[in-house]
Amino acid sequence: MDAAAEEWASEGEAKERLIRLSSGDVMPTLWARGVMALCRVDARERVKRGGTAGYEPVLVLFKDGFFCAPNRFYNLICRENSRFYFKKGEKEMKKKNAISLVLIMALTLVFAGCGQTEEKSDLPKVGIIQYVEHPSLDTIRENIISELEEQGYVDGETVTIVYKNGQGDTNNLKTISQSLEAEGCDVIIAIATPAAQAAAKIKDTPIIFSAVTDPISAGLVESMEKPGGNITGTSDAVSAGKIMELAQKMVPGMKTVGAVYSSSEVNSLSVVNDLKEYAAANNLKVIEKQIMNTSELQQAAQSLDGKVDIAFSPIDNNVASAISAAVKVFNTSKIPYFVSADSMVKDGGLATYGISYVELGQRTGAMAADVLGGADPATMPVQVMSEVKVYINKKTADAIGLQIPADILAEATDLSE
Repeated sequence: MDAAAEEWASEGEAKERLIRLSSGDVMPTLWARGVMALCRVDARERVKRGGTAGYEPVLVLFKDGFFCAPNRFYNLICRENSRFYFKKGEKEMKKKNAISLVLIMALTLVFAGCGQTEEKSDLPKVGIIQYVEHPSLDTIRENIISELEEQGYVDGETVTIVYKNGQGDTNNLKTISQSLEAEGCDVIIAIATPAAQAAAKIKDTPIIFSAVTDPISAGLVESMEKPGGNITGTSDAVSAGKIMELAQKMVPGMKTVGAVYSSSEVNSLSVVNDLKEYAAANNLKVIEKQIMNTSELQQAAQSLDGKVDIAFSPIDNNVASAISAAVKVFNTSKIPYFVSADSMVKDGGLATYGISYVELGQRTGAMAADVLGGADPATMPVQVMSEVKVYINKKTADAIGLQIPADILAEATDLSE
C-alpha cells in the first residue's frame, strides 16, 4: 500500500476520518464503516492535468452497496496509473477488476433509481464564496479556515467547508449563492463586496462577510453596531487620508495624485471619495483613471506617465488581480505607487498605511465560529480593524530610486523579502 494513503479503521468501526495526504491536501471526510475500496488517482496523472501532487479520493464503495464520489470526479479510473486501495490487510486490485467495479457501481445507480441516495453527513456546513482569486482575498480565505480550525471546526472532521470561486463574475456569484443555500449551509462566508452583495439575497442563512470596505453603502447592513437581519462581518476600511499623509512624507512636494480603480466596485468608490475629500482640503489634485476589467489596467497606468507625482489604488479587486502590470508601468516611469492593502505592497506596490489581511481573515473566521455556536448575526457588530501599520516594499523603492526616510523605515514592515 502506498505510504501516502492512511490505513483504514478496523472493520465494522463507524467513525468519520479525515484523510490527510502526503502533499498536504485535506480531503473530504469518508465513513470507514464497511469500506470495500477506495480509488485514488496517481500523483503523476494529476500533475499532467494541472493538478497538485498527491492522491485524491474518487469513489468509495461500501459493503451495503452504498457508494459516493467525494469532491471532483477525476475520470481516470481506467488509466494505467489509477489504482484501488483496500482497507488494511487486503491486496491491491488489478486494472481489470477496477474496470469491473466501476461497471458494478454504474449498474447500481441504474437499478437503484431514486431509492438509492448518497449518505448524508451530520457535520455542520460552511460555504465560502470568494469574488475572485488574488493574494489579498486568498490570504483572507486561508486565515478564515485556519481560525475555524483554532476554534475546533476542522474541515472534514468537525465541519464541512465548501469553497466556491466566483472568478470575478457577478452572475457566477448569484448562482453560487443559490447553490450554497440549496446545499443547506449553516453559515455562508462571502469574501469581498460583490460576493457579499450576492450572498445578501439569501435571507434564511447566516451570512458573514469579509473585506467589505463600506458595508452600509454596499446595502448590506443597517448600521455597523446593529447590522440587523442575517448578515454581519468584517470591514477592510482604510483611510485614504492617512495613506496620503504617508505619501507626503515619502515624496515631499507631491501635488498630483493619479487614482486608478474600478468604477464598478462600491468599495473602490468609497475610498476614492475619501481621497478626493482629503485632496480638496490639502491643495492636491486628483486625476482619475477608471477601469472596467483587468485588461485595461496597463493602459490606465501608462496614461498617467508625466502627469502625476504619485499613483494610488484603493482596495480594488480588478487592480489587485493584475497589479503586476501597473507596478511594471509605474516602476518604469519612476512613479511612486501607493496602494491600500498589505498584500498589494507585497506584490510590488510602494507602500500603504493599512490593516493586516491575516488578522482580517482570523477575525472573520472567529465570527463564523460564533455563528456556528449559536450567535445571532443581527446583534453582532461589524468589526473594523483598529490596528494599522505602515507597509513598504524596499525593492520597489530601489527600483524607482526613492530613498525612504529613516523614521518611516524604523516603524515600517518591509514586505519585499
